[in-house]
This record gives sequence, structure tokens and C-alpha cells, in this order.
Amino acid sequence: MMRFLFVLMASLGLALQPAVAEKRIAISFDDIPRHAGGFFTPDERAIKLIAALAEAGVEQAGFFVTTGNLDKEAGEGGEDRIRAYVAAGHVIGNHTKTHPWLWKTAVEDYIAEIDEAEKWLKGEAGYRPWFRFPYLDEGRRDLKKRDAVRKALSERGLMNAYITIDNYDWHIDGLASKAAKQGKVMDMDALRALYVETMVDTANFYDKIAVQSSGRSPAHVLLLHETDIAALFIDDLVRELIADGWTIITMDAAYADPIARTEPDTWFLGTGRVAAMAHIKGSTPRELVYERTDEDVLNRLFTERVLKEKWNDNND
Repeated sequence: MMRFLFVLMASLGLALQPAVAEKRIAISFDDIPRHAGGFFTPDERAIKLIAALAEAGVEQAGFFVTTGNLDKEAGEGGEDRIRAYVAAGHVIGNHTKTHPWLWKTAVEDYIAEIDEAEKWLKGEAGYRPWFRFPYLDEGRRDLKKRDAVRKALSERGLMNAYITIDNYDWHIDGLASKAAKQGKVMDMDALRALYVETMVDTANFYDKIAVQSSGRSPAHVLLLHETDIAALFIDDLVRELIADGWTIITMDAAYADPIARTEPDTWFLGTGRVAAMAHIKGSTPRELVYERTDEDVLNRLFTERVLKEKWNDNND
């Protein structure tokens, strides 16, 4: 009987392949409130970003606040924009006061940065006890410094707000903003395609690493920044992720995943938690960095596809 069932299922092409794990992804934005780009004022960008997230059906994204930006000219009105994100259903976390590199900063000064940001954040609606390292820098190879900050976070009840999908979205935005300010003609459809395909391909790159190294697809966290290009194309990105088989989840759901309970004991932390865990299991750093997390690669693609210019090694 069992042999008959197997033959029947085989003839129908049923249940012979292992089930494909569901791909889940939450969306987060760093460096809030960010300076103006080449397309919008900060207020215009926030309005467009909120509307695009709603249109795309993103229930809850995470916004990581660098509170010192509120004191800068570019941060004028930043409190209102942050509160508008929260009013739209999103949540906020700690990204230090002034966005320092840990490897360049004394531990006590770095911890003071975290504490200063907490003073503002704790009084805000939508606050989560999450801390994201600026630049994803946990001290590079200085493991004593890494461990000292991890201990301080634990003592304060703050979770390391890791990401699993690293990328250079900020560099694509920088190229587009510079071109816009210079009055260059851009193919906006090509810009959209470059941005969306880069984010989707990077997500799949790190999901493949996760499955290969741990045997499962975790709840992923995508790192983005509060940029004009996100405001322009986040709805397109979400639609393409869904078309590619991804399910959009909340940040709360992502950080409830078992991967959140693992603090990888490695110096290789600057490309996210999935890469760090794979590094521990023997993968080399070169294998764990996606090809488009390279400014030269993105410069060439942007020049050829968006500006429709010939690329050579002398291009800026």
C-alpha cells in the first residue's frame, strides 16, 4: 500500500521535494531624522514614506533614532516626523545620540551616547527597548569593547537590534541625490529597477546563507535608511518582495524569532547576524558579502543604467 501511494504521488509530482521554507522579512530604517536628499524636503519625504508604507501594506516598520540629529538644522521638525511615523503604526528604537563608530570611541563615552538617546526615546509613544549599533560596528576586532557594550545593553534591558540583510541603499540614494542636484537627466524607471532588484537580490543572498548554514530561514530584518529613494520606491520594493515569495512581517514579530536570542561570538559582525553566524561555522568574509555592497559596482550600474552614460575607470 505504501509503495502504491509513493508511486501515485511520484506520478503526480507531489511531496517528493522538501518544503520550501517561508521567507519572512521586517523593514527597518536607520538615522532618523535624516538630512534632506535631492528630491524632497525632510517633511515631504516623511509624508511620502508614510503613505508608501501604508499603500504597500506594511503594518509596522522600525525607525532607529539618532537623537542628536534633532539639534541640527536638518533635524528641524524631526520630533513631529518621528511622531508621525509612530502615529502611522510604526515603532522607534535607539541609534545613539551622535552616530559614532564604536571602534573609534571609548566604551564609557559610547555607553553615554546610548543613555543620552534613551532619555528622549523613553518618553515617546512607539518606543521599543532596542539598540542598533551605528554602522553595525560592534568594535571590529576589539572583543573586550564589544563585550563591554553588550553587558551595558543587558544591564539596561536593551536588545541588540540586529539586522540580517545588509546593503548600500544609502549609496544608491547618494548617487541619485547628487545627480538630481546637478540637474542630470535620470531614467527614473531604471533607478527604480536598480534599487528594487538590489534589495531583493541581497535579501535572497542572505536567506540562502541562512538556510545553508543553519538549516532554516529566520525572520529577517532588512536595513534601510530614511532616504528619498526609499520614499520614492519602498512600495515597489515591497510588492517585488511579495512577488518573490517573501512575507512582510512586523518588527515585533521579527525580534521574537529564535535568532534574536543568539549573540554571535565573532568579530565579523558588520554585515548582520546571519553572516556572523555563518562566519562562526566556517564561511569566509568574502563569501558573506553581497557583490553590490561595493560602491564601485553601484557607481558603474548607476552610470550605465540610470544616467545612460558610458562607464570607465575614471568615472567619479
